[in-house]
Parts: sequence; C-alpha cells; structure tokens
Amino acid sequence: MLKRIDLRGQTLSPAELATVLPRAALDVEGAMAQIRPVLEDVRSRGAAALRDLGERFDGVRPEHLRVPAAALRDALADLDPAVREALEISIAHNRAGHTAQLPRETTTEITGGGVVRQRWVPVRRVGLYVPGGLAVYPSSVVMNAVAAQVAGVEELVIASPPQKDFGGLPHPVILAACALLDVDEVYAVGGAQAVAMLAYGAQVENDVDRADVAAAGTAGETLCEAVDVVTGPGNIYVAAAKRAVMGTVGIDAEAGTTEIAVLADATAEPAYVAVDLMSQAEHDPAAASVLITDSPELADAVDREIDRRVPATKHAERMRSALSGPQSGTVLVTDLDQAVAVADAYGAEHLEIQTADAADVAGRIRNAGAIFVGPYSPVPLGDYLAGSNHVLPTGGTARFASGLNVMAFIKSVQVIDYDETALKELAGPLTALATSEDLPAHAEAVNARF
Repeated sequence: MLKRIDLRGQTLSPAELATVLPRAALDVEGAMAQIRPVLEDVRSRGAAALRDLGERFDGVRPEHLRVPAAALRDALADLDPAVREALEISIAHNRAGHTAQLPRETTTEITGGGVVRQRWVPVRRVGLYVPGGLAVYPSSVVMNAVAAQVAGVEELVIASPPQKDFGGLPHPVILAACALLDVDEVYAVGGAQAVAMLAYGAQVENDVDRADVAAAGTAGETLCEAVDVVTGPGNIYVAAAKRAVMGTVGIDAEAGTTEIAVLADATAEPAYVAVDLMSQAEHDPAAASVLITDSPELADAVDREIDRRVPATKHAERMRSALSGPQSGTVLVTDLDQAVAVADAYGAEHLEIQTADAADVAGRIRNAGAIFVGPYSPVPLGDYLAGSNHVLPTGGTARFASGLNVMAFIKSVQVIDYDETALKELAGPLTALATSEDLPAHAEAVNARF
C-alpha cells in the first residue's frame, strides 16, 4: 500500500509543496567526494586505471577495454530475432521523432546590407553512456545514438560496464544494439570512470590495447580520444561525475533514479494505474512512484491492485522497496486544479494523465520530462517504441531541463555579414554605446574603416 499525503483543503505554494511531496534523496554533492579520486586516477593513468576500477567496481578486469569488432558482429548475429525486430522498430520510430526536432537555419536582414544567419552546427564527437546495473538497457543505446546521429554528429562513442558473465565485455544485447546502429567504437567501461574516460580521454596500457586500437584503424598511444559532449542515464555516481566534468565537456543532465507520477481522477482504471506505477518501481529499489488523485476511492482501488499484483512479479522484492519507500506515495488533492499544481511542483520525469479530458489536462502541465496522455499511452511505450526519448530529467529538474534531444548535440552559431554601407550607417550609434561603456577602442575599430 502506498503511503498517503492528504493535501485536500490546503493552499500551498510551489515551494511549500516541494517540502511535502515524496522525493527520492539524491545527494550528488556527497557522491562527488567519492568519485573525484576516480576521475583523477583515470586522468593520470588512463587504461591502467580503467582496468583496476573495472575489477574494483564491476568484479571483472576487462582484457579488452575497446570492444573488438568481431564481438560486435557476433553479438548481432546471435541476437534473438524478436529483439532485433523490436530494436529496429525503436530505431525507426526514434529517427522519425528526433528528425522533427531539427532546427532550421535562417537568414534575417537586420538592415540594408546587414544580415545575421543562424547556423546550427553539430559537435564532432560525443560519448554516450549506457548503464548495466540491475537491468540491461539496449533501449538506451537507441535513445542516445539515434538522437546524436540525427543531429549529424560525426563520431559516436559508447561506454557500458564490463560484465563478469560475458568475459569482461558489455552485455551482448548492448553490443548488438551498437552494431545495429553502426556504432563501432564501444568500450567496456562503466560508472564514473566511463565519464572520466570520455571527458579526458585515455592512453593505452598494453599490447592488447595497441592491437585493439590498430584494428580499429587508429595509430598511436591513445585508447580513447576525449569527446565534446557526454550524455546518458546512470546512477548517482555517474550523475556526480557528469557534474564534475561539466565545462570540460558538455553534458545532457544529471539523471537520477527513475520516477513516475500518475495524475488520475475517478474515471481512471485502477489496474492501469497500478501496473504503470509498478513498471517504474521495477527498475530500482530507489525508484519513485507517485499517484496524484482527487478520488480516495481510486486510491484505495489502486492499493488493492498493487497488493494483489506485486507478489506475482519477477522483481517483487525490488518493487516492494520502491513502492514503500519515502520517494513513493499517493497525494490526495481537492480537485484537478490542485492536481495540476501538485504535478507541476513535483516535475516528474514521467507524468501520466489518466483523467476525463486527459489531453486538456496535459495541456495545462508546465513541468514534466515527458507527458503520457490517456489510458493507452503508458510510460513503457516511451521507454521503447513511442518515438520519444526516454533519457529525461529527474528529481524535479523538469522545472528547467528537457529530455535528451538533438539539441544536446547541436550548437548555435551566429554569422554576421554587413557591407560597408550598413556598417557606416551604424557607426554613430555604436560609438555612442562604446563611449558610454568607456571602451573607446571598440568605437575606433569601426571608425578607422571610414
């Protein structure tokens, strides 16, 4: 049974709501103290540190840090045909969804003879992190890689933890997804050390590394060249590492543990609400599942469904921990107006709307990573096949952050092109502004031309 938070009859500000709503504790700052030595170790010792850290944190010392091309080919050849078909559908849907995000270049005539062009330029090289903890996430390969490919990125690098059961390589389904997307630079490196490798680069350690690098057509002592942007979900240590390297590279966001909020009224089907809350609780004992409703009867019915269904699930213990934790619960509200206010204050990673006139309610929401409208748009659809991205802001950061999209990999470059006449017409006003700021050389840079 989900714990209850009764807000009926209360009028609370967004700041006050933030103090009473369920929320997973995410001490990124505390985790940074633990990951800083990891980052420095990788920065100074390169591949040698990556092997030591793989043995320490993943329980296996990878022989091949760069995954050999043969392992990628073999993984794709051995992939379950049903899984391959599903991944191909996901790739196609995500290409369509992300292509719609591409910005258009524009040219604006500011004055006669003076134009500003808005260019959108993809970064050259990106590092994509794919977790490998309690579950296997080939879908995260798709979400990261497709967005970068559609953006026009030239070089894609994927890092995923080495697996003891697979000879120190990432999970074969992860490798198969990489092969399916023609990503051939893949590393068996996980956690904060993967973020460090991507941000700082890494030097080879031994002849195995040299052979793997040579086989990939790259000469020299560099195992992995540093990237321009690092994206992808991960645990708190990955989030802390991304915060630490931000500025050295760009990052998408500090993604925390997954969360779902379901905004529902008395018209919602309790079983649908229950299984959707359970679907995210399946990820992690720290996952957050929150129901926001003005119907105590629905809340009771959802509790009964959860109590009946959880024992029959594969990950029942993990799910119970998540649903009973301080990050999960049912929030009772007076009406839909208050429900919308609560949803906005919570800023869920995933927000489902299961109400009468769900589309209208969805249109009133300001803060959410992604919004799933109606009874037939459950969050797992977005996790895999909807054509949206499942790398989304968590921990309330949807107030100011967006989900992963092509803009994570594209820079805006303004191109200014004025002729002599256009510049001369603006010389006077420019001189006035430069003089007011006590920057006379700025004015001289214009006036010297005339």
